[in-house]
Amino acid sequence: MSALTGVGVASLLRLANWWFRPEHVGVPLLFGVLSLAFWYGIVRIALGWVNYSAIARPGHRPAPADMSVAIFTTSSPGEPLEMFERTLAACAAVRYPHTTYLLDDTRDPRFAELAVRCGAKPLELVGLPGAKAGKINRALELTSEDFILVLDPDHVPFPEFLDRVLGHFADNAVGFVQVPQAYYNQRRSFTARGGAEQTYMFYGPGQMGLHGHGACVAIGANCTFRRAALESIGGHGVGLAEDLITAIRLHAKGWRSLYVPEVVSRGLVPEDLGSFYKQQIKWARGVYEVAFSEWPRLFTSLTWRQRLSYVTIGTYYLFGVTALVFLLFPYLYLWAGIEAAHIRFVEFVTYGTPVAVIGIMIHGFAQVWLCHRAAERGLHWRGLILKMGCWPIFLAGTLLAVTRSEVPYIPTEKRAVRDRFLRLAWPQLAIITAFVITLARVVWSRALETSEASLELTTEAVWGMVAFATIPVIMAIGVLYAAWEARSPAAGAPWDVIDVATLGGDGR
Repeated sequence: MSALTGVGVASLLRLANWWFRPEHVGVPLLFGVLSLAFWYGIVRIALGWVNYSAIARPGHRPAPADMSVAIFTTSSPGEPLEMFERTLAACAAVRYPHTTYLLDDTRDPRFAELAVRCGAKPLELVGLPGAKAGKINRALELTSEDFILVLDPDHVPFPEFLDRVLGHFADNAVGFVQVPQAYYNQRRSFTARGGAEQTYMFYGPGQMGLHGHGACVAIGANCTFRRAALESIGGHGVGLAEDLITAIRLHAKGWRSLYVPEVVSRGLVPEDLGSFYKQQIKWARGVYEVAFSEWPRLFTSLTWRQRLSYVTIGTYYLFGVTALVFLLFPYLYLWAGIEAAHIRFVEFVTYGTPVAVIGIMIHGFAQVWLCHRAAERGLHWRGLILKMGCWPIFLAGTLLAVTRSEVPYIPTEKRAVRDRFLRLAWPQLAIITAFVITLARVVWSRALETSEASLELTTEAVWGMVAFATIPVIMAIGVLYAAWEARSPAAGAPWDVIDVATLGGDGR
């Protein structure tokens, strides 16, 4: 990995030395915008390599016998009762002695009755501000256990869950222990498969690298907290990215975090494109809260590695802005002849290819640290298509953050929702339409209007720009497929496949 990273850095320096040559500047302002967008992506690749350089995983530490532990799981209006039958039954089957609490604001007595049948304690927490975090903070006041596992209601824990994490709290400086999120419904749709693929590298080498940097982040589910740590920061963070807010505050307070890369529960990933959009909008708006509010405020209390990690996470959704730049610039040239950069397409390929090849090799090499390698390794092309094709959603999240517009906290749909194709697909249809019209105009113009001399001079630039404009179209086609699927969600509930009696043991 070190050798590959060294070659990768050398290829980046070679690319930078070529990119910033004075003769490449077309329209200076546009060249600056293009350079910001292009190097945003390149720097994020390099930051990924920096993160991988610190990959570490803690060894197992047996759980002591006398720890007092609570499991908190929440229920909200509209969530399906039958899903809780599996979750609460699985909580009851967790081997380590504990008390499960259902933090319930459904106003539906059946939820409390189910909790009691499964040996859990229902806490009626209706109308509290702060959504999920508000309920957790109120439950902290009503309970007394020293350690709290926060579990999303769609996540079914394995019997060994607590045995795999509690031993790490023997170090009194550890504030929270996170385990990965994994899913049991990822095969039910293209969206579910793509959404799951987007998480494989993060929950494998990504979080292990953050752990090595002392900056492992808490996720909304599957995180076990020390009560004293939460109390030291005034309770669980409140916001759309309440987990990230909590993690950065705990790190700023000096608490250590641990990441245990073992699959000890499985939950749901959005199955339909509309639900995936809503989740991404919520996350984008929430992550910017950390970048704009928490990170500057806590800057001096963090280590340099933690600062770097949180600013990297907090700027992830800027991809929506850079994608818009990459989408528009080819059309500026093809319709108006405006060139942001005087760069030959062949040279760009020559200097960019080594970076791309090394990046792919490092991506492949890092897969030895996947949490469930047999099931998760591969190209993850569905996840890439879903990310690149959903740039309008990331852009919308960025604009909402800039204008400080509020986004309500709404739990992610627990089962696929039928939706209209055009409502989901219109941005991609607009991109494809613009591309087809532009391509027709280019062909018509060059066949009938362009002189032989001009054809020879402009051929490489024109078709290079057409090649750049083709990339978003290819990605859009994948999203169109996901939108088409949303017309007919998979039959049955995803949790129908769960057999609580067979959970655990081998990460399945």
